[in-house]
Amino acid sequence: MCGIVGYIGNKTACPILIAGLTNLEYRGYDSAGISTIEKNVLSVLKDKGRVNNLKNLSEFNSLKGSVGIAHTRWATHGKPSSVNSHPHLDNSKTFSVVHNGIIENYNELKNFLTNKGFTFYSETDTEVIPNLISYYYQEFPNKNKDVSVFLSAVQKACKELIGSYAIEVISKDFPDYIIVAKKNSPLVIGKGVKENYIASDIPAILEYTKNFYFLEENEFAVISRNNVEFFDSSLNKISKDLKEISWDSNATDKNGFEDYMLKEIYEQPDSIRNTINSRLNENGEYDFSDLKLSKQYLKNINKIYILACGTAMHAGLAVKNTIEKLCNIITQVEVASEFRYRNPLVDSNTLCIFVSQSGETADTLAALNLSKEAGAKTIAITNVVGSSITRLADYSVFTHAGPEIAVASTKAYTCQVTLLNMLAIHLAETLGNCDRELINTLKLNVLSLPNKVQECLNSDDFIKDFASRIYTEKDVFFLGRGIDYTTALEASLKLKEISYIHSEAYPAGELKHGPIALIENGTTVVSIITDKTLTPKSISNTQEVITRGAKTLIITNEHLSNSNFDTIINIPEVHSFVSPILAIIPLQLLAYRISKNKNLDVDKPRNLAKSVTVE
Repeated sequence: MCGIVGYIGNKTACPILIAGLTNLEYRGYDSAGISTIEKNVLSVLKDKGRVNNLKNLSEFNSLKGSVGIAHTRWATHGKPSSVNSHPHLDNSKTFSVVHNGIIENYNELKNFLTNKGFTFYSETDTEVIPNLISYYYQEFPNKNKDVSVFLSAVQKACKELIGSYAIEVISKDFPDYIIVAKKNSPLVIGKGVKENYIASDIPAILEYTKNFYFLEENEFAVISRNNVEFFDSSLNKISKDLKEISWDSNATDKNGFEDYMLKEIYEQPDSIRNTINSRLNENGEYDFSDLKLSKQYLKNINKIYILACGTAMHAGLAVKNTIEKLCNIITQVEVASEFRYRNPLVDSNTLCIFVSQSGETADTLAALNLSKEAGAKTIAITNVVGSSITRLADYSVFTHAGPEIAVASTKAYTCQVTLLNMLAIHLAETLGNCDRELINTLKLNVLSLPNKVQECLNSDDFIKDFASRIYTEKDVFFLGRGIDYTTALEASLKLKEISYIHSEAYPAGELKHGPIALIENGTTVVSIITDKTLTPKSISNTQEVITRGAKTLIITNEHLSNSNFDTIINIPEVHSFVSPILAIIPLQLLAYRISKNKNLDVDKPRNLAKSVTVE
């Protein structure tokens, strides 16, 4: 979940590394550091806190080297501190390493190296890596002559590592090279002219290049100013295709918005439109022909699993009912982190759909590997071309949300729900036994989403007012029945993530089975009501909390006349299957406005990171 950056070229590395780290702070921001090669000596500059803190250190302006690596940390082993910050050096100060991931056997390696005379200064798992490289480096005679010696030492060290890692290594003995390696953690290499870049994620270096290499698992790269060479786990040379990424580098700017999250909320009409258009052919039909899912195959499958974590899992829940109704196939949505530990019933007649904004979510990747081993056909839903999930799954479908920088996901979620609905329509049409009128209604509803999302954004002023009245609350409850419960789950998560207010989502019909005991005078309850078939019951459940003194915010596409509700936000009417895309918009704004009222850092909430690449 940490972020790493590297640069080798003819420019001063330090400003490029700082800019890259700043772009990666959504991956971790409790400490940061950079290491450059200065006149064949390794320099290390690091500190607790945000990346900008590095600029205040006295040595900052003296860094002139053109080769360097950098790190912004989400702490796992060892509390945030200067000593625990990356980069880490070996005892001889020959190697400097930054690392994203977790080394599960670091205690054993640390004991081994301690017995060999090495000393450790931090509480981190990462510090074993440069010292292990140093240990193997000592085995080679004439070690200063050929970069292959450097590479061999890194490879031997990586063979000893159990866990996950994306590492960058520089050495004072080889000042014209950076060596990188990857296993179960993201890493991209950006190709420039007489310069090359490295990062955890594409947005970190998108302003410098749009041409990228992607490493597979257990691969290495030796990077110089003019060249990038790739090697497999046995150090056999391999070739890589250079891929061009079409994202606009300006997409990582705030474009006048106060925060990335607000910008991304307001980008949703365009991001949803881009997602729709990516699968809409010239005949006005959704085109998923690249998935090659035949009618016979779909008739034979026994179930569909949608596997994801956090917000992406909520996107799956929002579409579960659509798939079951349209396709008549049992569809289960499961938390990926739990899936592989319960011996799930997966076989060659199971279709598994994996949803991940980054395409690097460790738990989702693990569930994907398990499903493939069991013979299931796999589909990845992601926002990032070339990400790990796309290279593992049988098929990949992209959301086209564009870069999402704020830690709390907004536009990625609505694009996921949009795309999954389109996929459900495609599966139903392939099977050929669906309600044609319903299919046509849903198609028209999906096409109308960009304009209707724009209408939902007009609720911001009403949301601001409501947020100003409840931002000091300690508890907030979200209620919904049927598909509205899935919206309640996502709305509750958004509020937790960025405002630190305790919130809970409940199926409204479950109130009387326990949760209503928590409702007292002044408690805030948000009720989502968008399914006509359940509206009377949802109103009755909301009345139950009003009777007990609750303040209420209603998100609805119905014309409700009940004057007992404190605030009603009306959203455009659509079929209930796609209503979660509209209903969540005011609730994203609610979480944002409450957080701003509390003067919190909206884009970088405490303890969280954007891409969860460790289990």
